[in-house]
Amino acid sequence: MSNIKHSPNLSWTQSTAYDFFVSLFVLHHPADFGLRLSWAAGVRSRLPAEQRDFLELAQGFLPAPLPWLSSLGADSLDTSAMLDALAKIPAGERLEKLLRPEDLPPVISETLARIRQQGHAEATDLEVLRVNYLRRGKSIRPAAINSLADAWSDPQTFGERYLEAAVTYQQVFFQEEEERIRPALESGLEEARRLAQDKSFPDLIETLTRGVSFDFGGVKELILAPSYWCAPLVIYSRVTKEKTMLLFGCRPADTPLVPGDMVPTGVVTGLKALADPTRLRILHYLSHEPLTPTELARRLRLRPPTVIHHLNLLRLSGLVQVSVLTEGERRYALRSAELNTLLSDTQNFIGS
Repeated sequence: MSNIKHSPNLSWTQSTAYDFFVSLFVLHHPADFGLRLSWAAGVRSRLPAEQRDFLELAQGFLPAPLPWLSSLGADSLDTSAMLDALAKIPAGERLEKLLRPEDLPPVISETLARIRQQGHAEATDLEVLRVNYLRRGKSIRPAAINSLADAWSDPQTFGERYLEAAVTYQQVFFQEEEERIRPALESGLEEARRLAQDKSFPDLIETLTRGVSFDFGGVKELILAPSYWCAPLVIYSRVTKEKTMLLFGCRPADTPLVPGDMVPTGVVTGLKALADPTRLRILHYLSHEPLTPTELARRLRLRPPTVIHHLNLLRLSGLVQVSVLTEGERRYALRSAELNTLLSDTQNFIGS
């Protein structure tokens, strides 16, 4: 059952520029998206070593800059035009445009401002960032904390290096990838808009996100955009106080992210998710009632972070539905129809 209490006004956009940033994130966090690690490493290896190392650290703390892209009217941009827009921003201001410190908790934004003013980070500043800076609800690696502090110590140098690395990434990989994914983005947007005519708002969001419901409290406008690279997950961000953007995965379930893969990605991730006794027990409990990670942890006699790890893998495989509430609580339920689909797809593939 959905927890959405009201329906914001919907608007739509489409641009390969979103997937430019999403693909960077996925390639540096491949396990979170079910992407083969060796393939991701192979793509990253196309970059010169210095730029590769720089992007690895930067992707530890940088989000996909949805607010900045939205401000560009990104539906009229391809990736080259987006990079031109980035180049027009003075180098010392690029980090602030990409990260938007005003959207971060005050303790973090104040610490970053202090680091920028000082031109370096004190040990106390690093500790504040270590404790408080979260990425997708998780603490980031110490190396990424240091990189974040270094970036704010010298935003001019960071801005110069980031643009250089982004342009190179476009040249060695994403320019060709952009042409591959463009038709899927176009058809994904068309299909989503068709669904919006037939479904209620809660059902539309759960369908597009493959099992996520949100409480959009206070949001008056929801911008929806298709993304090839974020499937089967979603990426969302507040653009303004009353406006939120949500990228939904539009890659077909039977289409692998890696070109040329023979086995459907959904079958592989689904069977991996089932091949663990703890995850099978979680599905057993969720088949009876929706539960939070804390409630599951008590039943399983495991630490909540361990349970969340297993839930993330089940979410990646599409076997659980998650309700995201405004107060931060997440409640999970079994998606019985998706379990049946996985078993059917497995049998169909083996017998094909």
